[in-house]
Amino acid sequence: MKPCNTLYPLYILLIVLLFTNCASRKGALYFENVQTSEYNGNLQNLEPVIQNNDLLSIVISSSNPAASEYFNTFNISDTRSITATNSITQAVGYLVDQEGNVQLPFLGKLKASGLTKKALNDKIRDELINRKLLIEPVVDIRFLNYKVSVLGEVAHPSVLTVPNEKITLLEALGLAGDLTIYANRDNVLLIREEEGKKKLIRINLTTDELFTSPYYNLKSNDIIYVEPNKAKVQSSGNAKLWLPVVFSGLSVVVIALDRLTN
Repeated sequence: MKPCNTLYPLYILLIVLLFTNCASRKGALYFENVQTSEYNGNLQNLEPVIQNNDLLSIVISSSNPAASEYFNTFNISDTRSITATNSITQAVGYLVDQEGNVQLPFLGKLKASGLTKKALNDKIRDELINRKLLIEPVVDIRFLNYKVSVLGEVAHPSVLTVPNEKITLLEALGLAGDLTIYANRDNVLLIREEEGKKKLIRINLTTDELFTSPYYNLKSNDIIYVEPNKAKVQSSGNAKLWLPVVFSGLSVVVIALDRLTN
C-alpha cells in the first residue's frame, strides 16, 4: 500500500525547516562583487587635534644636552591602558587638564587643547627661543592615549592602542580578530566625538564605498560597534531551543503515519 497523501505536507515541512536553518552565504562576505579597481587616497587632514584629558609625550632636545635635560622631567600620570594582548601599561607624560593646558618645566602653563601637534610644537619652540632658554631647540610630541575601541561581534572585543597614530577601520577589525560569522557587515556603527558632539555613522562593509569614505581612517577615541545579524538574534531566542524538539516530534509522527498506512 502506498503512503497516504497526508504525509506529503509533513515531508515538505521538514524540508522547509532544514533549508531555513542553513546559514546564508550572502551578507557574510566583505566587499561582495567588488572588481579590480583603483581608488584615490582620502585627502582629509588626518592630523589629530589635541583635546582635554589627552596624554602627551613631549621631549625637548638641543645642542646642549645638559640644559635640555631640565625640560624632560615628565609628569607621571596614573593613567593605565589595556592593550590588544590584555597587558596593562602605565602611561607617563603630560596630561592636558580640563582647561586645555599642559604644565611644562620653566615654561609654565601653555594652551594645548584645540591645537595640532605641529602647532603646539611651534608654540613650545618659540617660547624656548624667545625666553632664551635653549639654542635651536627640537621638540617632539606624541600622543600616548591614541586608541580606538572595537565592540560587538568580533573575535576579541578590545581597546586598541595605536603607537603610530594612524589606523584604518579594516586594520582595527583585524587587530580585534576580525568579524564573527554572526556579524552584520552592512551596518557597522562608528561613534566619533568632534567638537564636543558625538556623531553616529553607519558603514557598509559589503561594498567598496568604504574606500572612498571619510571614515576609512579612524581617529583617536573612535568606537566601532558591530551588531549581530538576524541569524545570531534568532539563535539566541527560544526558537533555536525548540527546533530539535519539533524535528523529533515530526519524525515520530511521520514514522507512525507511514506504518499505519502500510
